Amino acid sequence: MKLKHGWHAYFNMRILICFFLGFTSGLPLFVLLNLVQAWLRSEKVDLESIGLFALIQFPYTWKFIWAPIMDRFSPQLLGVRLGRRRAWMLFTQLGVAGLIAALGFISPHDTLWVVAVLAAALAFFSASLDIVLDAYRRELLDDREQGLGTAIHVNAYKISSLVPGALALILSDHLQWSAVFVITAVFMLPGIILALVVREPAVHVAPPKSLRDAVVLPFQEFMQRNGWRHALLILAFVFLYKLGDSMATSLATAFYLDLGFTRTEIGMIAKTVGLWASIGGGIVGGVLLMQLGIARGLWIFGVAQMAAILGFAWLAHIGPVELWLAFVISCEMFATGLGTAAFIAYIAQTTNPRYTATQFALFTSLSAVPRTFANAGAGYIVEQVGWLEFFFICTALALPGMLLLPWIAPWKARQEPTKIS
Repeated sequence: MKLKHGWHAYFNMRILICFFLGFTSGLPLFVLLNLVQAWLRSEKVDLESIGLFALIQFPYTWKFIWAPIMDRFSPQLLGVRLGRRRAWMLFTQLGVAGLIAALGFISPHDTLWVVAVLAAALAFFSASLDIVLDAYRRELLDDREQGLGTAIHVNAYKISSLVPGALALILSDHLQWSAVFVITAVFMLPGIILALVVREPAVHVAPPKSLRDAVVLPFQEFMQRNGWRHALLILAFVFLYKLGDSMATSLATAFYLDLGFTRTEIGMIAKTVGLWASIGGGIVGGVLLMQLGIARGLWIFGVAQMAAILGFAWLAHIGPVELWLAFVISCEMFATGLGTAAFIAYIAQTTNPRYTATQFALFTSLSAVPRTFANAGAGYIVEQVGWLEFFFICTALALPGMLLLPWIAPWKARQEPTKIS
């Protein structure tokens, strides 16, 4: 009966909202990662310039800086008050849609700097959209639904990659780039319409009274909630929990090529089996979290992530066998889906409802920083020790985050790993 109740939860309106908002959250990022890159290269822009476009993604790492503004203020659009979260949701989505559509009308040959400015603005609006959607989802769902709602959000996020990463590229062989970008922008409409029709989440605490309060109080509240020592433990956990898993996959394509797999084999297996295994992991993880609780999910799914990393080590040992490649990729992506569902649900539950946007942005930004630096050094480590030893190192890097769990999310704390007053 419990399992039936878990699956039944997928059919309520709150979970359906999470799906559409996850899709609209992921679309602009994959436009930047996939569509813009393909467009620039097809227009004969040199690789050095295309490589520099990676720098425009900095808003995703530093979004906590302007998140307090979105906690404090509630903008009016055409004189209409939609509520704090819905107003920002509509404003940022309109900005994203307009910028995506505008990109296709610029010539990279003549005004590459204009393309860079528009792409940077798109990254800023996209990161801002992530801030408000994370806050809205946290306030929309009760604690028991956080894992499931997060899983649906993350999976819809991944599914959105099929629009700029597949559909738009196919259309570009038959249509002008301006039409391709406009069609891609149209896929933002469901989220825009949703912002107009959904209700503002009921939050029983008042928002910050001033911008100073919005900046200072979220950090002050977090440090004082259970003492600064516990706060530092939480920050260390957020810093470390996904480190080993992220580092292990940072050079995955290079690893497959070095083993001797062809690009066709990698594309067919990694881009098809991997995507759906990840989605399956997120869905199963979300349902299990409703039964296990977030704390136990972090333990069990963390162990699954470590086991998946060892699967890469096994593949490095046996060599290029297609069946094992599919198995290892499926296991890793499935485990990643499990771990991500539990990790983001934990972050959501750790935020204070009064400062949801700021604290959520801080935690998600912090979780990206160590992965960035560690992944940057992954190639050097492989050159020094080889692939097999590299994956053992990645497994070891997953241990510190797991060792913090007795203090961060004790096994017996089923639904409340962190107390918020």
